Amino acid sequence: MRNEIQIAAVDLFCGVGGLTHGLARAGVDVRLGIDLDPACRFPMEANNAAKFVEADVSEIMPSDILTVFEDTDITLLAGCAPCQPFSSYSQSARRKGPHDDWELLSSFSKLVLSVRPKLVTMENVPPLSKQQIFKDFVSDLHRAGYYVDFAVVDGRDIGLPQRRQRLVLIASLLGPIVIPEVAQPPVTVRDTISQLPAIAAGTTDPSDPLHASASLSELNLERIRHSKPGGTWRDWPEDLVAACHSRASGSTYPSVYGRMEWDQPAPTMTTQCYGFGNGRFGHPEQDRAISLREAAMLQSFPKTYAFIPDDARVNFNTLGRMIGNAVPVMLGEFIGEILIEHVQAQVIQ
Repeated sequence: MRNEIQIAAVDLFCGVGGLTHGLARAGVDVRLGIDLDPACRFPMEANNAAKFVEADVSEIMPSDILTVFEDTDITLLAGCAPCQPFSSYSQSARRKGPHDDWELLSSFSKLVLSVRPKLVTMENVPPLSKQQIFKDFVSDLHRAGYYVDFAVVDGRDIGLPQRRQRLVLIASLLGPIVIPEVAQPPVTVRDTISQLPAIAAGTTDPSDPLHASASLSELNLERIRHSKPGGTWRDWPEDLVAACHSRASGSTYPSVYGRMEWDQPAPTMTTQCYGFGNGRFGHPEQDRAISLREAAMLQSFPKTYAFIPDDARVNFNTLGRMIGNAVPVMLGEFIGEILIEHVQAQVIQ
């Protein structure tokens, strides 16, 4: 039945294509991805059928979107306005307050109200639901005739091997639409990355340039050797504890310099997830931080997902940012399946 319904989509703030890839897995025809970050062009186009346009979403005209939707009736405008500024947006974000990047939601809202796609979806950080800009967006959708539902989705409930909560909104002009409650069995770190070859800190798997782990100082090598899966820096000998942690204020930072646990989902992937000292990003068993490939797989990207050309240099900062900021593929697929089933139900009626 899936192939009988064609949903044509445009992915705003597409990043490396996590949402696009997930929607496509569900059967959505994502035709265009738009993002201000030029580094996203290769992964978006190399792994997906969509065309990439490097542009500021706030400068996109409704006609640019309508052209993509010319030959289809069931249309979807999807997007994830950055919950924290990408480097491309960081300069303006520093000039403004910490939540002004959420103003990008206004650009998304204006396009939705001008283009009037049959379907809309967006995802973001849960605190956005308390902000007036989000409440205004929902009110505008209702006034424009959309049925709207939104909920905080826990990634673990949809099979994501990661503790990650996201605010998901879906809207439809076709009829009432609901985000279902689901509770799949947890998928663990072991399920996801245990089959990858062992590598040492500061080395790369010869068969996969993304299976690369950041180097560690001698001090941090000693620290990770004394780190227990699921433990904290409090497990170390006293001479390895950082001065900032040994002070009373350090007691509020128990989740840095930690190892993941094999039989639990991973912590939330961040833009610094390749660094041992940036969270609980130590490999459960090997004396290193997780590799970029492992981070991507914990974000539910396929092991073969290409983020850079074969001859490109691996830049941990750039790739960590792109992977950590990505919409998990499984979340995109979950959303896509809801939309497909919704359209099918409306057609049957």
